[in-house]
Amino acid sequence: MTPGNRLTNASRISSFMNYPFSPATLHHLLGIAEETPLGLDDMCAELRCVLYPARSLPERLERFCRSLAATMHSLGITVEPYGDSSLSNGRFLPGTVILAPGIFTDSELAINRVSTLYNNIIVGIYDEPPPLSAEALPQERLDAIVRRLARDMVHILVYVTESSWTICTMNGGVVTFGTPFPEPHDVRRTLVPKLTAQVVPPKPGDLDLRQGLIEPESAEYRAAADDFLACSRAWASSSVLLTHTSTGDLEYRTDFYRKIVARYLDRRSGMSYGFFARQLPAEVKPAFHDGRGCGKSGDETVPVRIVGQTMLVPVPDVRVLTTRSGCRKHALEIPADLVEIGIEQRVAYLKTPAGKSGDTAARPSFDTLTILAHALGNVFIASILKTLRPGSLFAETVEKKGASMTHWHGYPNGTTLPEGYFLHGGGNPPVSCSTPQSAAYSLFGKIEALEQALRTGVEYLGDVHIEPNHGTNMVGILSLEQTAMLLTGTEVREATLQGCTPKK
Repeated sequence: MTPGNRLTNASRISSFMNYPFSPATLHHLLGIAEETPLGLDDMCAELRCVLYPARSLPERLERFCRSLAATMHSLGITVEPYGDSSLSNGRFLPGTVILAPGIFTDSELAINRVSTLYNNIIVGIYDEPPPLSAEALPQERLDAIVRRLARDMVHILVYVTESSWTICTMNGGVVTFGTPFPEPHDVRRTLVPKLTAQVVPPKPGDLDLRQGLIEPESAEYRAAADDFLACSRAWASSSVLLTHTSTGDLEYRTDFYRKIVARYLDRRSGMSYGFFARQLPAEVKPAFHDGRGCGKSGDETVPVRIVGQTMLVPVPDVRVLTTRSGCRKHALEIPADLVEIGIEQRVAYLKTPAGKSGDTAARPSFDTLTILAHALGNVFIASILKTLRPGSLFAETVEKKGASMTHWHGYPNGTTLPEGYFLHGGGNPPVSCSTPQSAAYSLFGKIEALEQALRTGVEYLGDVHIEPNHGTNMVGILSLEQTAMLLTGTEVREATLQGCTPKK
C-alpha cells in the first residue's frame, strides 16, 4: 500500500475517541497491537491486495474481478496485478491479501507462495453457485464450506453467479448479495473486515502453560463441572450448536497440504465452534473518579470512558474454566474437556487437568482472547457498579460466584432475552473469532451495555454481544444451564447478515 493511503497516527487516535478504552490500554490489558485497525476506514486504509488469477478465467469471473478491483480502488484500497512487485524471494509480501479467482493446479496454488501460514489471507473466487442448499442444517453448511477451504487451501470463499455473489468463511458465515457485481457499501462493510482480521488460533506458547494444575476435586470445580454437563445436555437437542468438523475427514489434494492444515490449526484434530465458559469468582475493587475518592494506594488502574466521564478502574486478575479447543460441546467429557485460562499479574496462562497430556487438553479455544476480554470486562463493570450503584447484584455475583459465558454461531430471539441483559455489537464490522478485533469489540460492547443500564435505570445483569456474520456471546449472572435452556427453548436462527449489518 502506498503511504498516502494509510491513516496518520493522529487520525487513528482521533478515531479511538469514540471508544471507552485507548489503544494503549487495549495493548496493556490484552496485548492487542496499538495499530490494529478497528473501524472500517482504518481497515480500508490498511488493505493491500494482489490479483492472482488462474491461467484462464471464464468471462463472467473476469468481469466480476475487474469490478471488484475498481470498487476497492474507489474505497482507497490498493489492488495490483500479480507480478514481481508482489513478491519477495518468490513469496508474497507479508500482509498482502491474495485474490485468487479460478481453478488452480496443485503447483499453482497461492498457498505455495506465502512466507508463513499467518502472513497472508487467500480468497478463492469461483464461477459457480455456493455448494449450500436452503434445506441444509447449519452443521452441514459449515462442513461444506470447510471441505472447499481445505481442498483449495484458501481462507475465504467467494462464489459468483449471473445475479449474485456469496462470501463464505471458516466460521460458517454465509453472506449473499443480490447483485452481479460488488457494490461499494457491501465490499466496505462486509468483505473488507473479513480481509483485514485474520483467524489465527492461539498456540500453547502464547500462554504460560501450567500442566496438570486444575484440581477437579475442589468444591468450586465440581459445581462448575455440573453446570457444564447440564449445559451440554441442553444444547445436545439443538441443531444450532455447531459441534465438530474433523480435519481427518477432509479431502486434501496431497499429504503435503494435509500437513499444512494441521500446522495452521496448531495440530488440532478438528475444529469445534462456540464455547462454554464459567468465570470463577474475582476480587472486585471499586472504581474511582480521576484518582480521587477510593482505591488503595499502589493499585494498578486503567482509564475507562463511560457516561461522559473517565473512571479509573483497578486491573484485576481473572480466572475462567472453559471448554478446550476441539471438544464436542454437545457431549462434554469431564475433566478432559475443561481447561482453565486466566490472567495473573498481567501474565496470561493455561491450566490443564491433572494427569492429562498436553496433546489432548492443552489446546486453548480459538476464542481465548475474546474470553479473557469478557472476563476483564465483567470485573471492570462490577468495579464501576460498586462505585456508581452500590449493592449491585451483578457486582456481588461476580465477586461471590463469577459469571457464565456462552458463545454459539447463531442469534437469539431478542424478545425473549431476560431483563437486565443488554444487547450490543450489531453495528460492528463482521470479523471472525480468534481476531484481536473480536476481543476489542467484546470489551467495548460491555461498557456500551453498562451505559444502557445506567441510562435506563434497569439493573445490569449481563450482556448479549452480537457478532455480525459470526454469532453471539451471552455473558452474565445466569448459569450455563439456565442460558442453554433459555436459548434452546426459543427460536434461534442461524448466523446470517440479516438484522446484524454494520452501520456505514
